[in-house]
Amino acid sequence: MVDKSEKFRWAVRLGFAARGIVYVLIGYLALTAKRTDASMEHALDWLQDAPLGVPILYLSALGLLAYGLFRLASLFFDVENAGTSQKGIAKRIGNGASGLVHLVLAWTALKFAQGDKQTATDSGSQEAAGTLLSFAFGSFALGVIGLGLLAAAVFQAKAAISASFTRKISPDAPAIITTLGRIGSAARAVVFLIVGWSLVQSAWLGSTAEVKSLGDALRSLTDNGLLYTVVAAGLLAFGLFSLLLARYRIVPDISRADLTPRFG
Repeated sequence: MVDKSEKFRWAVRLGFAARGIVYVLIGYLALTAKRTDASMEHALDWLQDAPLGVPILYLSALGLLAYGLFRLASLFFDVENAGTSQKGIAKRIGNGASGLVHLVLAWTALKFAQGDKQTATDSGSQEAAGTLLSFAFGSFALGVIGLGLLAAAVFQAKAAISASFTRKISPDAPAIITTLGRIGSAARAVVFLIVGWSLVQSAWLGSTAEVKSLGDALRSLTDNGLLYTVVAAGLLAFGLFSLLLARYRIVPDISRADLTPRFG
């Protein structure tokens, strides 16, 4: 019988695979002269009419849900052992912000899987931000999420330089995983910086007008053709990296007695 820890590992691996599929599609759409379609929502929309698209969407929704919960667990239970130092707290907040983004994306994937044939737009991010702003302390919460993404951008940039992510990858992984991880992390640092800053601005102004999705962030680079192409290719590389992580990532072994991760 599969124990809870094994189920947890399989769920996390499914999450990495789902994230990989979405990023590969974003990079593909961005690099095939479909710049206005390069977003997470359009990637899911594209899957609707693809062969076996609906089953893949359902699996993607489940995987993105699992990945989002994994990142939230990193925030609240420190399952990746970031610690309670200033740096560790910043990393955990970044993981939490990423978790919320992927939970929203999981809900979007589920709607597409259930047959929503409306044209995908990037309005989901603004709608989610608008809902948050309608609550007391909503602006504060939105600002914290924005700061979390800015922190995530910094850590992604550092990962691109140091390849620190290799500490959590099996030594059996192919060598190219490091190159893909570096390129993908650098691209994500750029888009996280743009999206995070847009959320901080929106929180300050109390308006959703400034909110940018990943697709908006990528399109904002179109005036600089070379940078746009490099970032789009980087997102595609990150998708391939995530697909490899689904197989080779060392997932924390969490016991019921404690929540101490063991990377071994």
